[in-house]
Amino acid sequence: MQLGFKEEDIKFRDEVRSFIKETFTDDMRKTLSLSKNGHAGKDLHVKWQKSLYERGWMAPNWPEQYGGAGFTSTQKYIFESEMAREGAPRTIPFGLSMVAPVIMEFGSQEQKDKFLPDILESNVWWCQGYSEPGSGSDLASLQCKAENQGDHYLVNGTKIWTTMAQYADWIFCLVRTSKTEKPQEGISFLLIDMKSPGIEVRPLITLDNSPEPHQEVNQVFFEDVKVPIENLIGEENKGWTYAKYLLEFERGTAYSPGLYRGIKNLKDIARDTSIGDGLTLLDDNDFLNKINECEIQIQAMEFVELRIFSALSAGQRVGPESSILKTRGTEIGQYLQELAVEAIGYWSHPFVEDTFANVNEPSIGPDYAATITPEYYNGRKTTIYAGSNEIQRNIISKAVLGL
Repeated sequence: MQLGFKEEDIKFRDEVRSFIKETFTDDMRKTLSLSKNGHAGKDLHVKWQKSLYERGWMAPNWPEQYGGAGFTSTQKYIFESEMAREGAPRTIPFGLSMVAPVIMEFGSQEQKDKFLPDILESNVWWCQGYSEPGSGSDLASLQCKAENQGDHYLVNGTKIWTTMAQYADWIFCLVRTSKTEKPQEGISFLLIDMKSPGIEVRPLITLDNSPEPHQEVNQVFFEDVKVPIENLIGEENKGWTYAKYLLEFERGTAYSPGLYRGIKNLKDIARDTSIGDGLTLLDDNDFLNKINECEIQIQAMEFVELRIFSALSAGQRVGPESSILKTRGTEIGQYLQELAVEAIGYWSHPFVEDTFANVNEPSIGPDYAATITPEYYNGRKTTIYAGSNEIQRNIISKAVLGL
């Protein structure tokens, strides 16, 4: 088996590296280095995404007919690896990687023409309206109601943990359009303009205590919101099918490139942490064993991803295997964050205002320490969102192992 890159792949890798060097500016790097959750405000992300669009690389996983990059599976791996290695801004997934595939698969031609170009060009910012108070992993129990009024739906209810909804132009929502014995059968998939009268967005302040522009999650309220009937995706009461399709894309991302960057950062921290007698934490065998164990798990994760992405390149769907990626990727990521907190020791405590722009005092401890604990707190959510990992294991046991 040939594990090395071909000459054309090496050339592509060099193109990606050159793009990052030219486009990922020092100001962007500094702004992201102060972020406690990986978000850096709408302007920075849009600027970065428009640069990707101009280069033709905004949508690595889209079909070329809709403006996709046309990457091979190897090029996708190289692209994601190089972006993660440099810590480049993440493309916001809600439009690009979540609602767009649903529109492509189930939307009308008019919906494709209206929404896909603006998503590709980052002209429109999307957010996701799935979870509700009391309806997290049990998504089928959602109660946000949409009444069919003939030419429009009347939406009432609330959505919670809505990431970056304060910036959103549109939200894609699961809503209840019928009460049935089987709750999944009465759900529809609506696209809602966030400028519609009756929508209110309230921030939810999380333990990482991030201010704007880093503040992340919100609760969205709908009170008699009118949504044109043409904003329904597919058929009424078939939204559960479309939701499951979307979740394959939400869960089916590549984790290993970002995890490798996490390992590198952890080694840098350990190398910088003195344990006395001229030794560093990287010389401590117990801690080094933890790093090595984690790196082995990432390598195993990488090969699973390559196998799945190879199937994708052959035109196959991700399917339930995406639950494997989501489960292992988030758990390894959390373990890396735990090791980072362990590495910085008592510097993990004074984090609250260290990275606030309006604080003039010098940071307490090493510069990198200020974001470690907030990142740890923020990372607790990863094994819960997109379906908790307990739910993912149920999916794996049933759909993959046949139990």
